[in-house]
Amino acid sequence: MTQDLATQTLPMTNISTLVELLRWRATQDMEKLAYMFLVDGKKAGASLTYQELDRQARAIGAVLQKHNAKGQRTLLLYPQGLDVIAAFLGSLYGGAIAIPVPPPDAGRLKRALPRLRAIVKDANAAFALTTQRFLTILQEAELDFPEFQQIKWITTEDIDLELADQWQDPQITPDTLAYLQYTSGSTSTPKGVMISHHNIMHHCHYLQKACGYDEQSVSITWMPYFHDYGLVEGLTVPLYNGHPCYVMSPLAFIKQPVRWLQAISRYRGTHSQAPNFAYEQCVGRITELQMQSLDLSSWVAAGNAAEPINPRVLEEFFEKFVTCGFRWETFAPAYGLAENTLLVSTSPKEEPPVLCLVKTSEIEKNKIVEATAWGDGVRAIPGCGQLVCDTKVAIVNPDTLTRCLPDEVGEIWVADPSVADGYWNRPEESESTFRACIANTNEGPFLRTGDLGFIKDGELFITGRIKDLIIIRGTNHYPQDLEWTVQEIHPCLRPDYGAAFSIVVDAVERLVIVQEVKRNPEEFVADEVINRIRQAIAEIHELQAYAIVLVKPGNVLKTSSGKIQRRACKASFLAGELGVLADWSENPKFCASYQKLSEEVDSLLDQVQVTH
Repeated sequence: MTQDLATQTLPMTNISTLVELLRWRATQDMEKLAYMFLVDGKKAGASLTYQELDRQARAIGAVLQKHNAKGQRTLLLYPQGLDVIAAFLGSLYGGAIAIPVPPPDAGRLKRALPRLRAIVKDANAAFALTTQRFLTILQEAELDFPEFQQIKWITTEDIDLELADQWQDPQITPDTLAYLQYTSGSTSTPKGVMISHHNIMHHCHYLQKACGYDEQSVSITWMPYFHDYGLVEGLTVPLYNGHPCYVMSPLAFIKQPVRWLQAISRYRGTHSQAPNFAYEQCVGRITELQMQSLDLSSWVAAGNAAEPINPRVLEEFFEKFVTCGFRWETFAPAYGLAENTLLVSTSPKEEPPVLCLVKTSEIEKNKIVEATAWGDGVRAIPGCGQLVCDTKVAIVNPDTLTRCLPDEVGEIWVADPSVADGYWNRPEESESTFRACIANTNEGPFLRTGDLGFIKDGELFITGRIKDLIIIRGTNHYPQDLEWTVQEIHPCLRPDYGAAFSIVVDAVERLVIVQEVKRNPEEFVADEVINRIRQAIAEIHELQAYAIVLVKPGNVLKTSSGKIQRRACKASFLAGELGVLADWSENPKFCASYQKLSEEVDSLLDQVQVTH
C-alpha cells in the first residue's frame, strides 16, 4: 500500500525528464531534505532541499547556456558530495550531456590520466565542471595534454546563484541524451554508454517498484558518483522517489568500514548498496566494541552487485551482524550493467537470497545439474534476484546465437526500454552489442551482456564472463572460483586481490595464479603457501597449476568499479612487470627467466626513482 502511495505522488504522464522531475520536486517538496553529506562518513555536513538543489542547478545551467553548451559533452570532476549532484543536474538544465568521471588526485594522477584522456578524446568534451582545488591540481601538473586546453573549465563554487533567474528551459525531450556512462575498461578501452532521459526515468520507475522504495525510505550511499551503481540507485532513485539520501565519501568507507554501518544505524537507512568486497571489509575490520552501538534493523535492502557475489561473504556478514539487527532477508543480491542503465535483476524486499547447488563437473560443460547437498564436486552459485519488472532476458548460446535449453548455461541477452541506444560514436560495436537477434527466430533486438548464466525458477544466476572464462582440456573454469579458493588458503593473502587466467604453452592452455600478499604478513613461509595453493587447486578444481606468483600489494589492479583486471594482470605477468615475492612454475626455466626479467624491471624502476 505504501509503495502505491509513493508512486502516485509523481505524475508520470507529465514528467519525462530529470529536469522536469527536479522542477516538480522543487515546487511540491521545496523544503524537504533531498541530500545531506556526511563529513568523514559520520558528521552531518552540507545539505540541500529540493528548492536549493533546483536553484543551484538552474544557476549552473544558465552559465552553460551562455556558452551555448546544449548538446555538448561536459565532464564532471568532483569529490564525492553535494557539489557533483548539483553539477550533474545543472548540466542537464543546460541541455548538455554530462560525463561523470573519476576526479583527479595529485598522488595518483599518472595512473588515472590515461583513462581520463581516452574519455575526453572519445567524447570530444567541450566543457568541464569541477572545483577550484581539482582545477589547480591539473594546472600544476603541467600535463602534455592539448585536449585540456580546448576545454572550457568552469568551477561551480564560483557561480553566482542569482544567475538561476536567467535560466531558460532547454526544451529537451525524453529521447535527449542525459549522460554518457563510461564503462570501467575491465575488458576493453572505455566506451561511453548513451543514457537518455527516457532510459533513466524508466529505470528509476522500475527500481522504485522492484527494490521496494516508498515514502518511508532512506538511502545511504558511498558508491562513487561516476559508477553506475552510485549514480543511478545511489543518487538518482532518491530524487525520483522523493526520499532523503545521505552521501558518504568512498574514502571514508575504505578508511573505516564501520562508518557505513554507523550511518545506516544513525539515520535509519532502509536502502544501501555496495559490491561484495565491502561486506567482506565489514566482516574483517569492524570490532566487537564498534558493533555494540550498531542497530541495523531499519535496513531492508542491502544491495550487492558490481562484482561476483561470494556466498561465503554473505554468510559471514550475516553471522557477524545478526546481533545488530541485520536479517538474512535484508540481502538483495543483484545483477546489472551500465548498458542497461543499471539493474537487470534484483532480490525483492523481504525475500531471502537464493543459492543453487550444482555439480561442478556438469557446469564445466555448460550443463546445470543440481546437487542435493553440499560436498566435494559441488559449486554454490548465488542468485542475483528476479528480473526487474518487465525486463526480458534470453539465455543464448554465444556461438550459435540460438536459445539455450533450460538446463544450459549461456550468454545473458536483455531487452527493455532501460537498454541504452548504444556506445557514443561507435556504430559497429553498438550494432553488434545492442541490436543482436536470435538466429533461428530473428527475435530481438537484444543487448548482449557478455556475461554467462542461467535462469531457474525465475531467479537469474551469473556464472562468469565470457572473455574471462578459462578453458582447459575442453572444460570451463570460472576465474573467481579459483581466486576465492586461493584466498582461503592462508590469512597472509589479500582477499579480492588475486587473478586467475590461462596462458598458451606449447599450444596448450595452462593455468596461472597471481595473488597479492598482505603488507608485513605474519608467519609467512612462501614455499608452504604455494604448495597449499597447488594442492587446493588440484583437489577442489581438479586442475594442475602451471605457475603461481605471490606478489606485493598494488600488483593486481582493479577497474574504477572494483573488477579485477585479469587481462592487465596477464599482460604484466608475461612482460615480467610484477613485483614478485615468491613464485613457482611447472617449468623452472620459465619461472627463472621470468624472475630475472622481473628483477631487471624492479632495478630499472629503482634507478628512475633515485634519479628523479
